[in-house]
Parts: sequence; C-alpha cells; structure tokens
Amino acid sequence: MSRIVSLQSTNYKRLKAVRIEPDPDGNLVVVGGKNAQGKSSVLDSITAALGGVNAKTTPKPIRDGEDRAEIILETEDFVVTRRFTAGGSTLTLKSHDGAVYPKAQAKLDDWLGTLALDPLAFTQLSDKEQLKALLDLVELPFDPVKLDAERADLFSQRTEVNRELKQAKAAADSIQVTKEMSELQPVNVSDLLAKYRASKAAQDEVDARLKDLWSAEAELERVEGMLREARERVADATRASDQAFIGARAHEAAEDIQEKLDSVEQNNADVNTYQSWVRATERAGELQAESADLTGQIDAIDKSKAEGLAAAVFPVDDLGFDESGVSFKGVPFKQASSAEQLRVSLAMAIALNPKLRVIRIADGSLLDSDNLALVESIAREHDFQVWIEMVGDGDGRGIIIDDGEVKE
Repeated sequence: MSRIVSLQSTNYKRLKAVRIEPDPDGNLVVVGGKNAQGKSSVLDSITAALGGVNAKTTPKPIRDGEDRAEIILETEDFVVTRRFTAGGSTLTLKSHDGAVYPKAQAKLDDWLGTLALDPLAFTQLSDKEQLKALLDLVELPFDPVKLDAERADLFSQRTEVNRELKQAKAAADSIQVTKEMSELQPVNVSDLLAKYRASKAAQDEVDARLKDLWSAEAELERVEGMLREARERVADATRASDQAFIGARAHEAAEDIQEKLDSVEQNNADVNTYQSWVRATERAGELQAESADLTGQIDAIDKSKAEGLAAAVFPVDDLGFDESGVSFKGVPFKQASSAEQLRVSLAMAIALNPKLRVIRIADGSLLDSDNLALVESIAREHDFQVWIEMVGDGDGRGIIIDDGEVKE
C-alpha cells in the first residue's frame, strides 16, 4: 500500500516550481485557485510522473519559455523522477534505500492499475464508455459482446418468425370452414362425366327396347292374324328388354349422377377451402414451434448471462450491467442519485488502484459540500489519498496555485 508523500513539479505545463507535501494523516488533498493558474497541471503532474505522456495527449509538456521540465514524485515505497526536454523524456525509479529499478515504467505499470480513472469523470461518461470501464474490472465466464450479438441475432430471427406467424394465423382465421367440409373428398369431374355418359347410354338403350316392346305389342293388337310372328317378336323384344334392364342396373342412375354433377363445383370448392385451412393451420403451428424454439434459445442465453453475472465479483454491491449500459440496484446507473453515482465511481477507482492508493478528481468544483464530504469519508474508510482540483480556495483548506506556484 502506498500514497504520495511529496510532489515537486518544475516547469511542467503551466507550473513554475511547486512542491506539495500532503498531510500524512489526511485523505483529501485539495488543489485550489483561479482558472488557468496551474491547478490541472498539478494533478497532471501525478499522471505524467507515473504513466508518462505522449505527443497526442500532451503536445507541450514544458512551460512556455523554458527548455526543460522535471517532476519528482515520492511515495511511501519509491521515488519517481520524470524529466522532459525538447528531445523527449527520461524516467528514473528508485527505492528509498537508493536502489534503481532497471525497468522503471514496467514497475510503475504494475503498481498503477488504472490511475487515470477520475471517479467524477466516470459519472459523465456515456453509457457505452461506462460499461467498458466496468467490464475491464470484472472477470466474466462469457464474452458479453459475443453473447449480446448472439442474443440480438436470435431476437431478430424470432421477430421475423413472429411476423410470419401473425400473417399465417391471420390467413388461417380468414378462411371460413365447416365441420362437414372436413368429411368431403374431391370429386373427379371427368370420371363423373364418364359415368354419366355410360348411364345415359344404358338408359337410352332401355328406352329403345321399351319402344320396340310397345311397337310389338301394338303390332300384336293390330295384326291379329300375324299372332305367331308377333308373339315371336314380343318374345325377342322381351328378352332384349330384360338384358337392357340388367345392363342398366349395373350403372348408377343417370338422375343421381346428374345431381352430383350439379353439386360438384360446390363440393370441390368446399374441399379446397378445407385443405387451404389445413395448410394454413399447419404453417401457423410450424411457425409457433419455431418461435418457441427461438424463445428457448434466448432464455438460455439470458440464463447463462444471469448465472455469469451472479458468479462475477463486482467492485460494488448491487452493481451490474445489461446491453444498454451499467446498472445499479437494477436501474440504469445514470438514474441513480449523485451520491450513489459518486460512491460507485469511487469504489471502482479504489478497485482499479489496489497498490498505489491515489485517486485524482479533476472537476471537484462540480461537487457540493455533501458529496465532497462523502469523497473524504470513503477515502478515509479505505485509506486512500484523493487529489482534487477545485476553483477557489477549497473551503479554506486547499493548496492554492497562483501563476504556476503555491501561494503562501
């Protein structure tokens, strides 16, 4: 465990020569002063000494008019010296007994964690940025990005299936069917017409034979004298008529077939209607099953995610996340009170800096007196040192920076 014992910064950014020795029994180091006097440069000195700078984030680390800058930061465990010239920067890391660490930045990186986390800045991040910062802290038994992408794909598939399911159900519901339709069979018109023609021909044959019979009987009455011949003709006609009747009985009655022909269109229409309803109902059932399967897969992902979250160790109780961002006590983090947001952010900063027990807050002026007291209380509880920048005199207890120097 280590805190800052002293900070000496010369010609770094807006600073001229500043030396600060925090109260060893205090947990809050307030750096105050007016704007553009070097307050931020003090806090940036801590970050630069420990983590270095680059041309993109700090294009001019040396104060205007000077050719070199130096930051000496002493902690309870080591002394960091960072020097800047026009050609670049150098770093020296020593222990208190004078031993020099050969791989200074690697040693500092091991101590730092994520020093750059400003708890107040965390509360002002976007939902996605807050979520990324939280996930950097937590080891999860799954890849949340991959799992959310898989869930989103399944959700999209289910949405499309449900859209088709709705259309399929509507199609089935729009078809009016009766119980009787389910018992009908389609009728082949060609076969029925063939039967009709055969039956009609048989009936015509019967009619012809009857006509012969009647003619023969008339002839019998008219020509009494030709009785024998007439009787023979009657006998012949009778036999022919009997054969015709026998043939006619083998066929369905023409009148019955005609009745079927009259109703065949309605019959087949009813059959087609019922078959359409059956197909629509079967399609709706298939889509219903597919939707249920996709729902089951989504539920499995949600369960896996819930189990993973339950097993994960978060830096703060009641902290979690979903695809939209960080949550606290089951509601979006942004909807938590300012005190809850600050408490959570401080807890994350503490978790990110387990060795070097130092936190910086760049916009301390945004905190009211209650939240400032909360910061100090949490820092004291966890034995952390909080360096905080504030416009003004820091309620009379700040180290005031004026034109790049500590104001006496």
